[in-house]
Amino acid sequence: MSALKVAKSCRPFLRPKYQPLVIQTATSVNLFDVDKKGGYRNDLTDNSRKHIIDTAKSWRGELKKFRNELKDILHLRHLDRWNQGHGTYDYLWKFGGQQSIENWTLTADRDNLEGKSSANLTVSKDNNALFHGYLCQEVPQDGVSKSAGYCNIRSPSNYISFRRKQVIEDIGCYTHLVMRVRGDGRPYFINLMMKRTFDITWADQYNYNLYTRGGPYWQTAKIPFSKFFFSNKGRTQDSQEMLDLHNVENIGITIADSVEGPFKLEIDYIAVLNDANHLEETAYEDYGFTF
Repeated sequence: MSALKVAKSCRPFLRPKYQPLVIQTATSVNLFDVDKKGGYRNDLTDNSRKHIIDTAKSWRGELKKFRNELKDILHLRHLDRWNQGHGTYDYLWKFGGQQSIENWTLTADRDNLEGKSSANLTVSKDNNALFHGYLCQEVPQDGVSKSAGYCNIRSPSNYISFRRKQVIEDIGCYTHLVMRVRGDGRPYFINLMMKRTFDITWADQYNYNLYTRGGPYWQTAKIPFSKFFFSNKGRTQDSQEMLDLHNVENIGITIADSVEGPFKLEIDYIAVLNDANHLEETAYEDYGFTF
């Protein structure tokens, strides 16, 4: 019996008590999609005829996108983003209305059968993004889980021609991440998800804490990129590496402070700032071995 069949046969016995409300399975749109799972997913072969038809229909539009990208390169338009002087301030996301949040990804531990926390991303009464829910610390009785309680939101992925996933290009010449938020006094994590090739590095992130004051007042957090520390699968790594801003795919916000109860974080905008007076490249020592 193959390992895949064994895993499927054992699945009902792993976490029988906790089931998600909605189960969504990722499917490829057309033949341009890259299967990062290396063949474990079989929906492309099972629906090959449909994928070929969808690819043919989208070919003209993808070629048009590719032509526009070549024009930008030939006219050196991409160089404008590197000529940012001191004090340059640029919005990555300015929230306002349902359309500004509909492509963000929302997850909680209950989605992965790892707890009972719940979360929502809605529009506040002031027309801002509102990340709220309930953090539950009850650990599932599955014999595997040792802790529970996390909720997370993640920025939309950017795709260019032929369904190629693109990094966030506009932050390479900036020194600070700036956020205007109104919180509940609880700490949150700011996550920078990195573009990686090999599966052992797919969970690479850079993190930093966002401490909120609580109450009715807004606060503006100005965080140097040099303060973000390197982690993998939520574990801070002993060997720290300098953050490569040219390979950031997504930005996320996580709450996992081990405190049971409701949470609420209202977000006005997420921006970047270039401060020429900030010369620090990384705030942490590198304990890696050198030869």
